[in-house]
Amino acid sequence: MNKDVIYIEPEDDITDIIKKIESSKEKIVALVPPKKTNVLRSIVNVKLIYKSGNKNNKKIVLVTSDPAILKLAAATKMPTTKNLQTAPTVPKLEDIEAEEESVEEIIKNAEMDDGEEVASEETADGTEEIEEGEDEDEGKVEDETEDDKEDEKTDGKKSDDKKGKGKKDKKKSAEEKDYNNPVIGWIMEHKKICIGGGIGLVFLILLLVWAFAIAPAVTVTIEIRTTTSNFSENVTFTENITEENAAEGKFYLEQKKMENKSEVEFEATGQKNVGEKAKGNVVVVAYFGQAGTVNIKAGTAFTLGDLAYTADEGAELNWDGVFSSCENDITNIFEINCKLSKRINVTAVEPGAQYNVEPSSAGWYTSAYVSVYSDQAMSGGTDKMVTIVQQSDIDNAITKLKTSDEKVNKERLFDEISDTSFVIESSFAQTTGDVISTPKLGEEAKDGKAKLSVTTTSTVYFIDKTKMEEFITEKAKLAENYKVYNINDPFIENFLKIDSGYTGKLKTSYVSGPEITENDVVEIVRGKGVGTAQHDLMDINGMKNITIKPSYPWVTSVPNDPEKITVFIDIPSEQEEQQ
Repeated sequence: MNKDVIYIEPEDDITDIIKKIESSKEKIVALVPPKKTNVLRSIVNVKLIYKSGNKNNKKIVLVTSDPAILKLAAATKMPTTKNLQTAPTVPKLEDIEAEEESVEEIIKNAEMDDGEEVASEETADGTEEIEEGEDEDEGKVEDETEDDKEDEKTDGKKSDDKKGKGKKDKKKSAEEKDYNNPVIGWIMEHKKICIGGGIGLVFLILLLVWAFAIAPAVTVTIEIRTTTSNFSENVTFTENITEENAAEGKFYLEQKKMENKSEVEFEATGQKNVGEKAKGNVVVVAYFGQAGTVNIKAGTAFTLGDLAYTADEGAELNWDGVFSSCENDITNIFEINCKLSKRINVTAVEPGAQYNVEPSSAGWYTSAYVSVYSDQAMSGGTDKMVTIVQQSDIDNAITKLKTSDEKVNKERLFDEISDTSFVIESSFAQTTGDVISTPKLGEEAKDGKAKLSVTTTSTVYFIDKTKMEEFITEKAKLAENYKVYNINDPFIENFLKIDSGYTGKLKTSYVSGPEITENDVVEIVRGKGVGTAQHDLMDINGMKNITIKPSYPWVTSVPNDPEKITVFIDIPSEQEEQQ
């Protein structure tokens, strides 16, 4: 795989290096720093180079053997190599430290060897001198007598005593000389004060190092002048991914579906009489002008006012044309029709004591072509009222269930959709499946309580959120070096089904302003005085308010270390901007 070699110039800053990386057309970029460079000795800059490589899909390799740079590369896991012919590897911190210790040990051993050689040379020289002296003494010893030797021994002993005494005298003299020095004498007499003063001086030095080298830091708060604009564009949706064209406002539409079984208790309000039904019989009378038959079917209704009874069995009245079979009074010669009658057992249509009626010769009605009367009382009807489930109870329970469950189902359904998607709320729909009432419609509800269960299906459509935001940004047509910071609560209006898919209007408002990053701010202010840094930031178009807050009152300049610079970029809301 080809690689691009970029040689970093001593005057290049981090922005120049990142631009060179971004402009490279190769996937592997080798960075060769000069021997003395400060830009790669900052962990922030190394991290920025590493992030730039990842962002632009490039592999960054540092060509260096500088231990300081290798440590930063190890911290960011960035590959390094000693030269362009060696395969790159990610350095390990412990290997770098071990190598540094090895180099230090070699230097130390070399220094020790040099010292031994010098010592040995001195010793050698001294030995030679002694040997020469011994040769001279040997010549003299040959001429000496035994008495002279004894005298020499005695003199040597005295000489040694004199030498020892001389050393003690010299030491004592040096001590007396030191004490005679007023400064040294005062120090020797006030050792505790000197030791305390020394500790205090070290502490003061450490305090000054902390106050002016470690503690200084600043917080930079930038308030950008922004503009809020309304956005409204007609868009279309398709359920075929191959037809998507987000740049033109045609988005791929996906659907999320969720089924949920819900239950709700409700009060049964229906009333029903479950007592006994009254029974009895009625007499039906048919008149024939000629031979014929009148059939009365079982279940035929007979009413007496508001009370209704039904025939328990069917009956048939048949005339064969012979007057002798008629029930007519034969003494009445003007009666030319044949009269036939029959008694039929009936039962009240509903329970209740009100169906217990006395015999009545009038007031009865039926749909059959007969006359009706009762010559016996109806009896046996009793009252027993119970609470039952009626249709209005079920309808009210369904309405209550939909109202309570719709919000819950909607939230649950929306929660199952990824944050990277934009939900079209106006497309939410909920359908109700089979409704089951316990007890059933018309049945008794003990204690007046009943339960309703229903299966609901909730659906909603959604699109890719990133593509929608890119469409809004593109249509906004911002000026150069401006960007969209916030898109406020977008929604789809008039979401409708059409022949080719769906249509609607995308509406929202967006907040735009000058584009500036935290890294831009750091590069502008680092190493400058607080006033100068604030002035330079205000020169940027679109800046509304700049605040640089030092960490301590004595800090009057911005540290050069990016790690000690904290940046906050404040994007005011629409209400704040109007104020």
